[in-house]
Amino acid sequence: MRDTSTTADRSLDRSRATGISGARTSENGGTASLMELQLGALIVNADDWGRDRDTTERIAECARHGSISSVSAMVFMEDSERSAAMARDHGIDCGLHLNLTTAFSSGVPPRLLEHQARIARYLRSHRVAPALFHPGLTSSFAYVVASQLDEFRRLYGASPERIDGHHHMHLCANIVFGQMLPNAIMVRRNFSFRPGEKSWVNRRYRCLIDYLLKRRHRVTDFFFCLPPMEPESRLQQIFSLARQFVVELETHPVKPDEYKFLNGTFLRLTQDIRLAPRYVTSWAKSQSPN
Repeated sequence: MRDTSTTADRSLDRSRATGISGARTSENGGTASLMELQLGALIVNADDWGRDRDTTERIAECARHGSISSVSAMVFMEDSERSAAMARDHGIDCGLHLNLTTAFSSGVPPRLLEHQARIARYLRSHRVAPALFHPGLTSSFAYVVASQLDEFRRLYGASPERIDGHHHMHLCANIVFGQMLPNAIMVRRNFSFRPGEKSWVNRRYRCLIDYLLKRRHRVTDFFFCLPPMEPESRLQQIFSLARQFVVELETHPVKPDEYKFLNGTFLRLTQDIRLAPRYVTSWAKSQSPN
């Protein structure tokens, strides 16, 4: 029979034997002493798994290089079926990448397309629209969220253990105030900013949303995006937090600059940082007793 596996499939088979994104080892075969002393962990999460074939392949290559911890999977998209099979076969840690703004492209019931389009028009109508609760769209939000949860279960054989959002729309008012995500599930928090990086109103609103999330869900201590990659001092500051806290770093390997960085400079900058082998919100609780 002809071998129809992709290069990424075969690469992932090789990486699976040692554990994708597992703790890296020192030259003498043991984990670096600084890593052993760390209380925190760095989660490198790749978004848009399954959006299309190119996106999936780029993420899979990063998994082979050990530069990502987990992925966020899109459903009802061009490569959703194939990417789900890859994740199951190779033990890739997947969460649901809730999509409220980009049109579904595969296997979508017409009613679902209609409700998602209605939500997308509203969320894109004004920059503050995501922060305003729309009572007239409550049923549409509930239907679109439930449909994606059901499709994830069909594709992956289990409910997602965590949820984040395409364009971060899982943090919109209708989702958060409507309590539409499963209770106790891991959920991505707002971006972390230093004082002065955002306006006071912006920061207070983000704090409110994070407070509401923490009441019902598990979140990481900090959350940042990978870009900009220069100056290196910015990323070094982020990585240093991972010595004491659980830090999530959002990446999009389909972008050439991020792909190149993840498979090059990133490994050098994080050689003494504990890279989580999966998505966790508390590193200590995630470990098995000795």
